[in-house]
Amino acid sequence: MAKYQVNYEAADDDENKKNGIPYEDFLEWVETIIFALFTVIIIFTFILRQANVDGESMLPTLEDGERLIVNHLFYEPEVGDIVIVNSKGLGKPIVKRVIAKGGDEVNIDFSTGEVSVNGTVLEEDYIKDLTKLDEGGHDYPVVVPENCYFVMGDNRMNSRDSRDAAVGFITEEEIMGKAVFRIWPPDRIGTLS
Repeated sequence: MAKYQVNYEAADDDENKKNGIPYEDFLEWVETIIFALFTVIIIFTFILRQANVDGESMLPTLEDGERLIVNHLFYEPEVGDIVIVNSKGLGKPIVKRVIAKGGDEVNIDFSTGEVSVNGTVLEEDYIKDLTKLDEGGHDYPVVVPENCYFVMGDNRMNSRDSRDAAVGFITEEEIMGKAVFRIWPPDRIGTLS
């Protein structure tokens, strides 16, 4: 009596090839998609975050409703950086620009609108209006405490920032990261300076 051996694997491969998608190719696509999703999750968990601009305090640099990519891995704030701050005083995240670091002396002349750090007037070509609004948070000049930052919005006449007692000096722990890239709207996609 003759024994017959059926090769099911070959039959399955023939069936998949008839359908136009080899089984191995399908598995490779699934594996690639899973790996890509895993990579994106890791990147957005440990390296980058997304933030939304809410309000007009950063005009003309950032507009209401824009979406930003924020780098927070091994980040140490520098003067001029646009940062996302988890403001304890306001109870929400805000977007501001770092003006001074711990140990720096900040002086604001509200009659001329000039901001000085350590006696040097800042060249602020990014602001919308001169700094003529005193929000009453400090008597100037003021020295920024160590491990803290003085932040301001680019729209100085419409920004709750370190000039306001509710925001005040920002601690390192409050800074969630640096805004590095604008991803929305499509006509303004690009890096931030």
